Amino acid sequence: MSIPHIPYIIDNEKIQSKSSTWIDVLNPATQEVVAKVPFCELSEVDAAIASAKKAYKTWRNVGQGTRMRVMLKFQQLVRENASKIAELITLEHGKTLPDAEGEVGRGLEVIEHACAIVSLQLGEYAENAASGIDVYTLIQPLGVCAGITAFNFPVMLPCFMFPLAIAAGNTFVLKPSEQDPSASLFLVELAHQAGLPPGVLNVVHGGADVANRLCEHPDIQAVSFIGSTRVGTEIYRRASNHGKRCQAMMGAKNHCVIMPDADKEVALNQLVGAAFGAAGQRCMATSVAVFVGKSQEWIDEFVEKSKLLKVNVGTDRKADLGPLVSPQAQARVRGLIKSGVEEGADLLLDGSDIVVPGYEKGNFIGPTIFKNVKADMQIYREEIFGPVLCIVCVDTIEEAVEFINANPNGNGVAIFTQNGGDARYFQNNIDVGQIGINIPIPVPVAWFSFTGSRGSKLGVLGPNGKQAVSFWTQTKSITARWTHHERSVNTTISMK
Repeated sequence: MSIPHIPYIIDNEKIQSKSSTWIDVLNPATQEVVAKVPFCELSEVDAAIASAKKAYKTWRNVGQGTRMRVMLKFQQLVRENASKIAELITLEHGKTLPDAEGEVGRGLEVIEHACAIVSLQLGEYAENAASGIDVYTLIQPLGVCAGITAFNFPVMLPCFMFPLAIAAGNTFVLKPSEQDPSASLFLVELAHQAGLPPGVLNVVHGGADVANRLCEHPDIQAVSFIGSTRVGTEIYRRASNHGKRCQAMMGAKNHCVIMPDADKEVALNQLVGAAFGAAGQRCMATSVAVFVGKSQEWIDEFVEKSKLLKVNVGTDRKADLGPLVSPQAQARVRGLIKSGVEEGADLLLDGSDIVVPGYEKGNFIGPTIFKNVKADMQIYREEIFGPVLCIVCVDTIEEAVEFINANPNGNGVAIFTQNGGDARYFQNNIDVGQIGINIPIPVPVAWFSFTGSRGSKLGVLGPNGKQAVSFWTQTKSITARWTHHERSVNTTISMK
């Protein structure tokens, strides 16, 4: 059986790259090569940008109603093909099918939000703002935009970018992760089937050279990035230095505070899912649990609940977590677990050497729990991006807030409590962009903006919601005076 070669896409056409550099796309559970993806030639990237620039001349003038109807058709096609999309995610990423289906659902939510473009892209008008002077604003697209996405959500992250950008009248060049590109590519094909004209949405593949080209090319107006802090910082610097509007959503160290008055069963069950779901490979995963006061008595019970999780290939619908995306990711997480032991943290549950029968070559790591973790330990300083939870114990909510605020990241945080006063104190004093109250992973619905902060975000405007509309558009203010001159009317009837 031949191995498929992933194409890049220009003008709605699949094109085989002339690149001499191709890498294997692996099934993380078996190490089977399921596809090969190119690192596109820079001339191919330039061609994709040129195509998008040409398409922008007409797409920007397409009526809002027409753009809305394309998005409506797009969401219908994604919904009809949800199972196939989820299977592609599981094949190349490894996450369980239910988790993959949930990802498709979150992506759909963003597409549905883009269907509201007719009410989202509205300006303002003031008649007689000054005597005889009217002032109004136009909310217009930017031009050619680009998106660079990470491997962990190959459908949801592109949906955080191109649907709203395109609905607002921009054209777009997407660079999905080279580790699991097929689901992203199929998503784009469905957008084309929905009625996007050639050139409005193009796809290129590659590594740093391709990303740098998107950041530096004079015809790119805005760049959106979601991924690691190291790469995101460089993307933001490079794009900004070349005059681009840029947003970079980056790494995280998300905490969950367990108060002694919390509903114990709810809190512990939610914490298990937030820490170990998707094998911890999500930027909003809970990677630190802060047990306050007497809630520390629940830690042993939490460990026992975690032991019940089933680790298996993602196609097993009874599995709670599948493999990590690559052997390199597995080796890195194992190295961090080893460092935690060496630095003196208490290893309560070790999943570093788990083996799944029948899938001995899989990149599996089981749930792993450390207690008595200190702020200077490597397992706390770094984003592990695996099913590893650090436990910290404090006496008061004030100590918990102080500890969390000392961490440089600000993506997400949660608290479990039945005390409204504590919840209000927490939300007002915590310095993190997204807060969950009795919700462990506080990603808001798509019509609210993704509001990570501090070390987790560069750029003022985040994806989704009103901030995304502002990011993908520019505002023009018009101040106008029109003077009416009365015309004399000749009422004389000519007689002949």
